[in-house]
Amino acid sequence: MGLLRNSICAMALSLFAASAGNAATLLEPTLHLKPQGAEGRGRVALTLDACGGKTDTRILSALVDNRIPATIFVTGIWLKRNAEAVEIMRAHPDLFELENHGGRHIPAVDTPQKIYGIRSAGSPGAVQAEVESGAAALAAAGQAPKWFRGATAEYSPSAIAMIRKLGFKIAGFSVNGDGGSLLGAKETARRIGAAKDGDVIIAHINQPTHAAGEGVVQGLLALKQKGMTFVRLDDAEGVGNDGTTD
Repeated sequence: MGLLRNSICAMALSLFAASAGNAATLLEPTLHLKPQGAEGRGRVALTLDACGGKTDTRILSALVDNRIPATIFVTGIWLKRNAEAVEIMRAHPDLFELENHGGRHIPAVDTPQKIYGIRSAGSPGAVQAEVESGAAALAAAGQAPKWFRGATAEYSPSAIAMIRKLGFKIAGFSVNGDGGSLLGAKETARRIGAAKDGDVIIAHINQPTHAAGEGVVQGLLALKQKGMTFVRLDDAEGVGNDGTTD
């Protein structure tokens, strides 16, 4: 009996270790533009996540007023709640490219776990549903997404492979501008203002009450003053690691 109990305990520990190992296998891909080099002062891609909630009009107004292009990753949830902001973006197709941030802002991880406190999709079928429902929401709004960025921007390797088979490139980043919109204005402005030729910036446009939004605007205006060119992801060749774009 003792031998059987020990065997069962050993098996349980082995399964736990395997589960823990799978839970730890997450990737946060990077993405860079091919550097502009001597052709100019440099270019960067601004990407803004619209996860849920409302719209930070400080950022949206600054982009329109200063003619700064941006790629906006929107969820199906955000699209339903922010019709006015969507209309402004659609009225400026030269500035805004709307891309897929999932249907319900669920991390594209096919094992059950939490990432930054958010429960993952948990299975291959749930990852696929998250990606496809986000694409369907954009299609209903008259957009045809080519890029996907999952909630938390972390993925299981097998989820990356699935998303690529669904026909989407995965948008990593090289500059975390606002720390999930939780940073203060000063640090956000510093991070964004320090972006270099080829960088892809991630920040958020759905937290109008957070100080980070003010920093996003300040950082972008600082880059513009330096002579940096802004491009959308579809306007420049981006190279991602972990099989996210090739």
